[in-house]
Amino acid sequence: MKKLDLHVQNETSRLRAVVLGTARSNGPVPDLKDAYDPKSREHIIAGTYPKNEDMVVEMEALAAVFEKYQVEVFRPKQIEDCNQIFTRDIGFVIDDIFVKANILPDREEELEAIKYMLDQVDPEKVIRPPEEVHIEGGDVMLYNDYIFVGTYRGEDYADYIIARTNVEGVEWVKKTFPHKKVVSFNLRKDNLDPYNNALHLDCCFQPVGVDKCIIYKGGFLQEEEYQFLVDLFGKENCFEITQQEMYEMNSNIFSIAPDVVVSERNFTRLNTWLRSHGITVEEVPYAEIAKQEGLLRCSTLPLIRD
Repeated sequence: MKKLDLHVQNETSRLRAVVLGTARSNGPVPDLKDAYDPKSREHIIAGTYPKNEDMVVEMEALAAVFEKYQVEVFRPKQIEDCNQIFTRDIGFVIDDIFVKANILPDREEELEAIKYMLDQVDPEKVIRPPEEVHIEGGDVMLYNDYIFVGTYRGEDYADYIIARTNVEGVEWVKKTFPHKKVVSFNLRKDNLDPYNNALHLDCCFQPVGVDKCIIYKGGFLQEEEYQFLVDLFGKENCFEITQQEMYEMNSNIFSIAPDVVVSERNFTRLNTWLRSHGITVEEVPYAEIAKQEGLLRCSTLPLIRD
């Protein structure tokens, strides 16, 4: 069996290998009490929860873009009636290390479904944080020397099913990757209102290109933490999205290279801005998947970038 040499140091270098989720057997519409996030909840109530077949079409459109750019794609083994779209939640790569996330307990089997891929990685390079450490890939953002981590520092952390990365998670990253500058961001959480909830850091921020980023000020509870990013990238390099665009998940696109991005076809303002900066935008339909408060970055887990 060939070996997989993992390598990821940022969000935008040329992508060579990725795990892309699957929507083939997503199961029935969840009960309201089982909704993990306010956006899914909203669509369950409205009767507009996405259908399996529509989501499969969207994911295959993304798979076709990866094929076009000769990216090696791994898909999870299919588990019947299980939402396996959001591979970003179950693990992430920092440098050459694969971190298995401590996810919500009933999602453990999603990790099993990519075991065949992990078996190709040097076992020394696959780690799992201790139990008290909560951390998901959507909250971990690499920017060369920096690791940006979304968290929720409120005393009421346990009351929020949408608070996925705790303070212990931030400390663990600092300890495990001491050569990196780890900066954490306190995110706005709301169990019921999708317009006021940043489920993960990538719901309100993401680097793009070489030195640019997409950012939503309202996702940050501390203005100085938002300001840190604006100062780091430079105001002229920040694409500020509106609350509506945040709700539609404009910051959750996915980079194949510094000059190639996959984006949702309805993100007109963002896609125009990206193109104005010389970035090729591969547009795909992803609006059905977005109803579960996840988009392109959420459904991909990069394994190798240049």
